[in-house]
Amino acid sequence: MTVRNRGALAALAAGVAALTVATLVACGSQPAEDVGGDEAANLATATPTPSASAADGQSVPVTVGELPAGAEIVPPVRLVIPAIDVTATINAVGINKRTNDFEVPPSVDKIGWYRYGPGLEADAGSIVIAGHVDSAQQGKGAFFRLRELDQGDTLTATGSDGEARKYRVVAREEYDKTKIPLERYFARDGKPRLTLITCGGPFDAKARKYRDNIVVTAVPA
Repeated sequence: MTVRNRGALAALAAGVAALTVATLVACGSQPAEDVGGDEAANLATATPTPSASAADGQSVPVTVGELPAGAEIVPPVRLVIPAIDVTATINAVGINKRTNDFEVPPSVDKIGWYRYGPGLEADAGSIVIAGHVDSAQQGKGAFFRLRELDQGDTLTATGSDGEARKYRVVAREEYDKTKIPLERYFARDGKPRLTLITCGGPFDAKARKYRDNIVVTAVPA
């Protein structure tokens, strides 16, 4: 998934699972309606950056690859979502300097925390965790059922400090990858929130990628 930095924001090409996924399943083609979009938008206070655009079909936006300054960061290391039977290991990921790709863990049962954004200790900003929806070789990914989450569902993110932090889902949205609001989901400001992202919508077999992204927003419970 190729990264192209654009000022304060960048975007990932193809989508979280696009390099490995195929027509094994038609996941997410008919998700439930979006819920909580206004609430998710109100959590962010970032001013949209004109140069941050997904017009070329890029999907998951990221801030530039620089570690935030300040207090020691607490990476999330485990995510449990009872409503969709997820118990997954979280790896800290960044950008592959050789390929310029976003390094989502290759094993689809693991998920990746974008380490250049906030950690679990942060009192502001979006903590981003992305995962595969599926893979032609490995089958269903950890976030295969992410589109089933609904408002009020709870999840637990455990940090490297051993503390388990509970979150409550407030929004579930689906975006065409050309229309995802980049400034919202990778912002380092605004109220603290957890942002879970995977692919969804129709699968383009020729391009080997899904058209959309599924984005779930959760706040501290």
